[in-house]
Amino acid sequence: MASTQDVAEKVKDSVQQVADKVQEMTTSDNTAAPASTSENAAPTTTAAQLLDEVTGEYVSKSELKKRQKQREKDKQKAEREATRQPPPAPKRKAGPAEEDLNPNQYFEIRSRAVKRMKDEKNPNPFPHKFSVTYDLVNFEREYGHLKKGEHDRERTVSVAARIYNIRTAGDNLRFYEVAVNGAEIQIMATNLENKSEKPFIEQHDILRRGDWIGVTGFPGRTSPKREDNPGELSVFAQETILLAPCLHQIPSEHYGFKDQEERYRNRHLDLIMNKRTRDTFIARSKITRFIRNYFDNAGFYEVETPVLLKNAGGATAKPFTTHHNDLNITLALRIATELPLKQLVVGGLTKVYEMGRVFRNEGIDLTHNPEFTTCEYYEAFADVYDVMERTEELVEGMVNMVCGSLQTKFVTQQGETYDVDWSRPWKRIDMMPALEEACGEKFPPGDQLHTQETNDFLKRMLKKTGLECTPPLTNTRMIDKMVGEFIEEKCVNPTFITGHPQVMSPLAKYHREQPGLCERFEAFVCKKEIVNAYTELNDPFDQRLRFEEQARQKAQGDDEAQVLDEAFLTAMEYGLPPTGGWGMGIDRMVMFLTNNYSIKEVLTFPMMKDEQVAPKLKAAEVVGVEPVMEEGTTHK
Repeated sequence: MASTQDVAEKVKDSVQQVADKVQEMTTSDNTAAPASTSENAAPTTTAAQLLDEVTGEYVSKSELKKRQKQREKDKQKAEREATRQPPPAPKRKAGPAEEDLNPNQYFEIRSRAVKRMKDEKNPNPFPHKFSVTYDLVNFEREYGHLKKGEHDRERTVSVAARIYNIRTAGDNLRFYEVAVNGAEIQIMATNLENKSEKPFIEQHDILRRGDWIGVTGFPGRTSPKREDNPGELSVFAQETILLAPCLHQIPSEHYGFKDQEERYRNRHLDLIMNKRTRDTFIARSKITRFIRNYFDNAGFYEVETPVLLKNAGGATAKPFTTHHNDLNITLALRIATELPLKQLVVGGLTKVYEMGRVFRNEGIDLTHNPEFTTCEYYEAFADVYDVMERTEELVEGMVNMVCGSLQTKFVTQQGETYDVDWSRPWKRIDMMPALEEACGEKFPPGDQLHTQETNDFLKRMLKKTGLECTPPLTNTRMIDKMVGEFIEEKCVNPTFITGHPQVMSPLAKYHREQPGLCERFEAFVCKKEIVNAYTELNDPFDQRLRFEEQARQKAQGDDEAQVLDEAFLTAMEYGLPPTGGWGMGIDRMVMFLTNNYSIKEVLTFPMMKDEQVAPKLKAAEVVGVEPVMEEGTTHK
């Protein structure tokens, strides 16, 4: 039997062997070369691991993709940093902030700054050209799908627009709110994205509200820190160029530009600041284009007739006159295009129309301006009933195209709202029966409406109904006054007023069934006339008698009565075929379709009284520019 000492020795040997084994294993792990640095030993990997060629490590597929994506971002950042312009040393601002300057102070400071740019050509503030490669009207539609922080760096766009607001964040970041052609977008400019040879700060420190700028960059959406902010669709500027500086302060967006007198006198500023004004003139353009397309497609020819005439006829209005020095004659500006257009029909142009300015020396109010636009057309072998159908067809199509509906709203100056339904057929009112109903008495027969007895009757009707008519109290003026009060005031939806007396219509053909009346209609909407039309008088004998009656009224003191036009009468003697004719006031139509109760809102430059103001500063005087004499300038 082994002794106690022998057992102890065996236990001690066993413990030492275990300790030696542990030491050997530990030493082996610590001294073994890593698999990636051993040339002979094969690495121990799993099937899902891939080699990272940069570090030599074997990592998972997802980890490798993550590393590669980060390295690409680091590479792009390094490239941008390499082209980044170093920020200039901070400048201490001198003098008051620009927003605290009054308009004259701002104008002087800005004018001098622009003059320095002109002199130094650093940069040239008035470059000759900028190549626009993209229409910002399409920007929202084409890039609105971009999500927060996304960019389309593959697409480079060059755009031009006017600056409305500027926000800065240090020397290396600018946000511009710009607009052009009705499109409003943001320009984001950072020094990191700058690819111009000109330093970032030099490109942007010269820009002010109101300036036109050209921007080359790429589309994207900003990535604000707030999680609930989806980011702003923007053009990320890589180069920004001043195209035309604005020397004046433009109104702030908070206060806007709302004074009516100032808006009409400074239409350029009105268009800059008020989108509704721009929309009105675009609608006007659509209306005139639709009318032209309508007549062109219907086989009409657009023609031009003289503005200066020896005799201004075709309407009841007082003309403007002028003097031609070479011929030494007095001329009148046209008050209508009717007479020369009908002379063209005599000559064989059986379908003609003209759209253009006419001039009437009359008062200025909410619906009248001395210079306005009309469209007149004349169609051989047609009568007033054909013209009615064409009027309904044209206007219905025009309203639907411009407004997208045949139901529109019109708000008067007093705030009364008219709901207008333009769909055909339009209501028709016979004039004389309507006047008899309003006055409660039978009117003289149509063939007696030109007599002195009718004049006495009409004066009595004015007194009975409490109406006042401005002198001279001719039969025509008194009847017209009563029509305006008792019939026109009821015409909110489009309405034809028919059955005019011949005494009121010297160019309209007599009614084929009712003696003393003529085949004429006036179309009214929202209580205002938009169209006047006839079966045209084509009898030269009758036409001369009508003109002579007008001359008699002129002798009575009616300076709006028409003159006797011998040239037109002679043309009629060559034969005017049966003809339907029509005239539309374009300005009135624009008023109703754009919901503007004042004609000044739909005229680009309405007639205004002279403004009594102190002389204004002139840019050339502020910067000391002297006029340069030019010789040999010829007429162009």
